[in-house]
Amino acid sequence: MSSEPSQQPLSSSADDDGNGMNFAFFARLAGLIIAAGVVAMIVMLIFFRAVYAWGLLGGFIAFAVILLVAGWLSDRRRARRDPLA
Repeated sequence: MSSEPSQQPLSSSADDDGNGMNFAFFARLAGLIIAAGVVAMIVMLIFFRAVYAWGLLGGFIAFAVILLVAGWLSDRRRARRDPLA
């Protein structure tokens, strides 16, 4: 066994541009971050309006109910798609 490094490249593809982090990757990442920010603003707006209307405990209860309904809907959809899971 030789202790010299191998001279063969890891990738044999001629059009491989390296690690794949090109403009499309960063454009998708920026779009995902912007979309997450918009969703977070909408959730916070709804939560703070519930807190303003019903107080802190009422806001947390409303938020918990919304999360429970979303989880229930997700679970029902998964059970319908895969009945053995």
